Amino acid sequence: MLKNLMSLYANSILYTEQPQHTSDQFYIFFDVSQKQWLAIPKSSLTEKEVTLLQTLYEQVKIPAKPLTTLSKKWHDFLLLNGSMPSLNEDSNFRFIQFHIQGRGVDPTEMEPAIKGFFSDEVQIIWEDDHNGIVIEETKHMSLTESELTSIADTLESDFYVKISFYFGKVYLSSSYLRSHFQQEKEYFEFAKEKLEGTNILTFEKVFPAFVAFNLPEYMKEKIKMELSSVFSEDPELYTTIKIFLENNLNASLTAKKLYIHRNTLQYRIDKFIDKTGVQLKDFYGAFTVFLACLLYEQRK
Repeated sequence: MLKNLMSLYANSILYTEQPQHTSDQFYIFFDVSQKQWLAIPKSSLTEKEVTLLQTLYEQVKIPAKPLTTLSKKWHDFLLLNGSMPSLNEDSNFRFIQFHIQGRGVDPTEMEPAIKGFFSDEVQIIWEDDHNGIVIEETKHMSLTESELTSIADTLESDFYVKISFYFGKVYLSSSYLRSHFQQEKEYFEFAKEKLEGTNILTFEKVFPAFVAFNLPEYMKEKIKMELSSVFSEDPELYTTIKIFLENNLNASLTAKKLYIHRNTLQYRIDKFIDKTGVQLKDFYGAFTVFLACLLYEQRK
């Protein structure tokens, strides 16, 4: 079947062994039954054709260029269950994952731009043209979350792509680094699929939604019965309460973001309290209602 596809797409390449490296201008698809790989130029495929081929074959993601010795060790350690690189025991490590949306992304151009924002040397490994990991090894982490937001904005304006980051925790050098990374990767994959509205993600931002999504169905139904049904009846009330909670119950800031008067905001909050009987004056009420907001988002 892959041989037939070759005749449809000019400049395609058929492999009987998995290629170790290939140009970043190709998609590679693997036929499990025939043990063959086909590289098709990205410029020859529409998005619908890519989606169709992904359902018929396994898409193979190969580093677009040869890795340095250290970056290859990190790549194999984190992604292929390889042996751990030689690390300084007194160093801290942080993994900053990123995802780039848009076609025609060139890692060879993007990588130097990303590295340029770090004061210390970092390793960048690519899972494919759209996903990669920045590995920081330093005693003093060089970038804050707000600085990473500025980086995302700069890259988007320079390269005309949308980019999102998962800002990992700081870990000591240990044999647990891979498991820490794999857990953060799970959170980032969840966020890319389920969450919208932010391009800078952290454990604190993702985990509540992760918990809400993985609650047993009977728990979700209880929360829906107690709280979420109010949002279904009045979606505007949901938006108001969610933004109010995200802004730490700050009425002035919430009213400003919603472009409404504070009296209007207070009216909506009182309306929610009257309908649910749940107060929003302390942590317990805020946490419970925020969980209901997350579940309502999932149902939407």
